[in-house]
Amino acid sequence: MNSNAIESTWANDDAYNQWLKALKEKVSATQLKAAITLNVELNLLYWDIGNDILKKQEAHGWGAKVIDQLAADMAILFPGMKGFSSRNLKYMRSFAATFSDRKIVQQLVAQIPWGHNLLLINKLDSNDARLWYAQKTVDNGWSRAVLLHQVESKLHLRQGSALTNFETTLPPGQSELAKEAIKDPYVFDFLTVSEKALERDIEANLIDHISNFLLELGNGFAYVGKQKNLRVGDKDFFIDLLFFHISLNCFVVIELKTTEFDPKDAGQLNFYMAAIDGEIKKPEHNPTIGLLLCKEKDHLVVEYALKNTNSPIGVSQYVLTKVLPNDLLGQLPSTDEIATRVEGLKKDE
Repeated sequence: MNSNAIESTWANDDAYNQWLKALKEKVSATQLKAAITLNVELNLLYWDIGNDILKKQEAHGWGAKVIDQLAADMAILFPGMKGFSSRNLKYMRSFAATFSDRKIVQQLVAQIPWGHNLLLINKLDSNDARLWYAQKTVDNGWSRAVLLHQVESKLHLRQGSALTNFETTLPPGQSELAKEAIKDPYVFDFLTVSEKALERDIEANLIDHISNFLLELGNGFAYVGKQKNLRVGDKDFFIDLLFFHISLNCFVVIELKTTEFDPKDAGQLNFYMAAIDGEIKKPEHNPTIGLLLCKEKDHLVVEYALKNTNSPIGVSQYVLTKVLPNDLLGQLPSTDEIATRVEGLKKDE
């Protein structure tokens, strides 16, 4: 870019120069803020600059080139301060355009790092979804990588969507919290097993990848054990996976089925929950919750199976890979087409 050309275009524009002076004062004031509030103040500064760009462009009819000019001048005024490139200034403009209410920005969006906000703007189309993920990031302290994973796995559509009987088996406050604690479906794309894997293979793989498993389960789950032995009468029973949920203050029994949901599965899970309550649960703990993970389920069958059950149970599906959208499936080449292309490449070598 020709800097002389930029100077000749904007150097004598009073409106632009007054705005540049005001921005200098605003940036200088922000630099003096305490380090503990740096992230919030920086986000608010970026919003203010972005909002200014929007207003100035509308008021003076300035085009996109004013952003290039502003980037060049800010680099001169603040040579040791990063973040004022043309690209980032355009992001600031998008930030202000996306979140037009500064109060919402101050109360929530400004609480997460700038890179997180850019991810939400670039990856999501709905402001409701962006604010949902922003709140979850604040609540759970998600890194950018974790936030990206949650966005790509569409957590906002999965969380709280499992079929349960919590409303009739748990007190109001507990039932709402429990419903939000589980999701449908669960995405186990981090596993190294095939779609035809046996239940024990999946269980073992989940524990081998316990960090990823706990991340997918969500905040509050603490791992207790797999194939947990329960001695009831003269018989031994083994629970697939046992967790304790900190916020719910209760044990969570997870049973894994590699088949379609069967009503008898709910009966088996109900027995395990009763055994946990009778043998392990302490008086200060809330009643045990059950989660049945199955490969497929019929909603009506699940509803009838849980309708007259007094124990709190949720039923969700699990998937081992992220399912491609239907409109993309037809665009993928078949295995025969891939083989033909590979053979053609070999002939060309």
